[in-house]
Amino acid sequence: MPEILHPRDAIVRVTRSCICGSDLHLYHGMVPDTRVGTTFGHEFCGVVEQLGPEVENLKVGDHVLVPFNIACGQCHFCLQGLFGNCHEVNPEATALGGIFGYSHTAGGYDGGQAEYVRVPYADVGPVVIPDWMDLDDAVMLTDVVPTGYQAAEMGGIQKGDTVVVFGAGPVGLMAARCAWLFGAGRVIVIDMYDYRLEFARTYCPAEVYNFKEIDDVVVFLKKATDGLGADVAIDAVGGDASGNALHTLFGTKLKLEAGSAIALHWAINSVKKGGIVSIVGVYGPTGNMIPIGNVVNKGITIRANQASVKRLLPRLIEHVRMGHIDPKAMITHRVPLDHIADAYHMFAAKLDGCIKPVLVPNGG
Repeated sequence: MPEILHPRDAIVRVTRSCICGSDLHLYHGMVPDTRVGTTFGHEFCGVVEQLGPEVENLKVGDHVLVPFNIACGQCHFCLQGLFGNCHEVNPEATALGGIFGYSHTAGGYDGGQAEYVRVPYADVGPVVIPDWMDLDDAVMLTDVVPTGYQAAEMGGIQKGDTVVVFGAGPVGLMAARCAWLFGAGRVIVIDMYDYRLEFARTYCPAEVYNFKEIDDVVVFLKKATDGLGADVAIDAVGGDASGNALHTLFGTKLKLEAGSAIALHWAINSVKKGGIVSIVGVYGPTGNMIPIGNVVNKGITIRANQASVKRLLPRLIEHVRMGHIDPKAMITHRVPLDHIADAYHMFAAKLDGCIKPVLVPNGG
């Protein structure tokens, strides 16, 4: 049972939590300093049970959604809206801020795949869930929706642009869906699982292609875009990507690079000259074999970061209210917390058409 450790803490009783594709990077040993005994889970919502004396904007009994970023709200980076890069919550890191349940490289904070969770800086992150909002929508606003939305935002999409998204997991699906909000004229999704591609075809909606049925993904995408390449490429896969034996060996088997970077290779090489590559896929904090010469010689802009959830929430809540996005439609499985090991296996092994699993309280 977590305890109040700081005057700005809260204790939240979890009512919904999710397993994220990023959790699978931990599950597969792709992120260093993931320690035995750590509670995973950075996507959760719940009811405030206790409050530290300096938390004045919440009250006991509030039902809140909790951004996956832990942020102080006062440092140099938080004041710029870069809540994913807070300098206070993870001071030994040179890049990443604090994340719930995401190894000691992200501060070592326990996460929300539990009955209760300690929420630091509770006067900054948690947002009271509107009365009209479904809890399944609320929990998706803690990470999946803002990360997909920011992926599209960082792409600088202009009206009529062609956008290619690598990865048809929940974040890739949301990035493709949100690309239309920014004015895309064409959206293409690349993945290796037919059931996920079929979901993308209707949910996003998007053109979908299975890379296992394509000889050369980059050549295929160039031909599909009049020889120019996509205007914007989004890497929504990260270090667990399949599709290249060398990167699989070096990145996921031998751990000699920070995960398999093949999706990033495809993004760099298939985007047009002067195009934009947006990266939200997770890579470990070590080196990768990246074709940086192609980035320079093609004049590509690369934008990447953890989503600044707190900055995006007001407009995303409005998008949900207006029906522009439907987060809960991606949820395919609801699993009691006691059966979390089965849920991880199902999600990791791509069983039973699983797109997004949500954990509910035991007996819920």
